Amino acid sequence: MIRPVLTEIGIFLIPFAVYALFLAATRTGLFVQSSWPITVVARLILVALVLVIAGLIGLAHFSGAAPNSTYVPAHVVNGKLVPGTEKQGPDDER
Repeated sequence: MIRPVLTEIGIFLIPFAVYALFLAATRTGLFVQSSWPITVVARLILVALVLVIAGLIGLAHFSGAAPNSTYVPAHVVNGKLVPGTEKQGPDDER
């Protein structure tokens, strides 16, 4: 669970890192308050939120099991733990 959360935090920070690299490349004061006006920060936050939403939609769309699969939960057989698996539906057997 921590990996998707850290991924989304990293995606949120991308616009700020790109702007900081831009400031460093143009030799503008990176840590000067006038380099980070509220309008620029607001736009960076907006772009970051759009990227996070796109990342969440992509994660929901492209991850997980196939639509017709059935989850078989973890269980114990002869004293050994068998991990949970996704069983393919009858239409997906090829």
